[in-house]
Order: sequence, then C-alpha cells, then structure tokens
Amino acid sequence: MIRKMKIYALYFALLVLLVVLQLIYRPDVHAQIEIEGYDMSKVNIIETPFWCSATPEERAAAIENLTDEQRLVALEDGTERPFDNAYWDSKEKGIYVDIISGEPLFSSIDKFDSGTGWPSFDRSIEGVNIKEISDTSLGMIRTEVRSEYGDTHLGHLFNDGPTETGLRYCINSASLSFIPVSDLEDKGYGDYLKLFN
Repeated sequence: MIRKMKIYALYFALLVLLVVLQLIYRPDVHAQIEIEGYDMSKVNIIETPFWCSATPEERAAAIENLTDEQRLVALEDGTERPFDNAYWDSKEKGIYVDIISGEPLFSSIDKFDSGTGWPSFDRSIEGVNIKEISDTSLGMIRTEVRSEYGDTHLGHLFNDGPTETGLRYCINSASLSFIPVSDLEDKGYGDYLKLFN
C-alpha cells in the first residue's frame, strides 16, 4: 500500500513539473479565439426545435386550449377511461406529440394493441427523453412517465411488453396530439419522416 502511495506521489509530482515547464517555456500555447476573423460559413447552426423553447405565454395559450379532460389528465395526473379515448385503437401512421409542448414522443410504428384500452407503445422515439418517476399512488409501485419539456403526465411504464424491449408505455390519449405522416413536414416535424421510409 505504501509503495502504491509513493508511485501516485511520483506521478503527481511529474504532472505538476510538466505543467510548470509548459508554462515557463511555452507560454504562448493556449487557445486563442478571434470571433471577428472566423469564417462562419464553416459553422453548421442547428435550429432549436419549437418544443424546446416555448415561452411561458405560449405554454399558457396551449393550456388554455385544452379540454377539461385533457387538463385533468395532463396537468392533474388523471387517467382517461379505457376504450373510450381518441387513439387506443388508431392504426394511422404518424407520430404522437405532447398535447402542451408539441414535443415528439411516440411513433405509430412502435404502437401495439395491449388489450388495455389505452394507446400502448414498446418504446419512445429514438433520442426522446421521457421522464420516469416513481408513483406510489393507488397502493402500488408504478413508474409514471412525463414529457421532458411539457412536463405533461403521459401515463405509466410497465415491464410486460410483448416485444424485445419488454416495455409497455401505457399512455393517455388526452395527453397526446397525433401528427399524420402527410402533415409532418408542414407542422415542423419533417425530421421524423425518416421513421416511415
């Protein structure tokens, strides 16, 4: 143990010595950034998606447009009735987005009939961050899922899915809007067309 300590001390001393020598003999070696002379044509600027940058006023306007049921489910962690909701048996191709923020969440490609009466998916769209929160309501332990930007209550995640993921996202239709493939480009979701090619 003492031998290891001596070796670590030696490594540390050598590292300090190298840094000091670098500063003494090569003080000009450091990053210099001159923005004025930089050729900006080489920079690829990525536009922030609208769902990442909504203002408080835009969020308030989206909430104002919710129905009573959507407000109860999305904002008050409610649950809609099974088999009596917009998307539980929908087979149309497209993506499902957050009812408030519009952030993409799920694809119809990953949707399946779980027999529960709610839309079910075996995964979220790749690159989407869905928050998972421990939910101990109703006397059981479940995993609540919420959207990242809208912070909308979506539903729950279970480990009993029928596909290789083993997951079942059991989602409330009231927390979603559906964007058909034919409207993806016009509504600002053109990047997601690749899911259906």
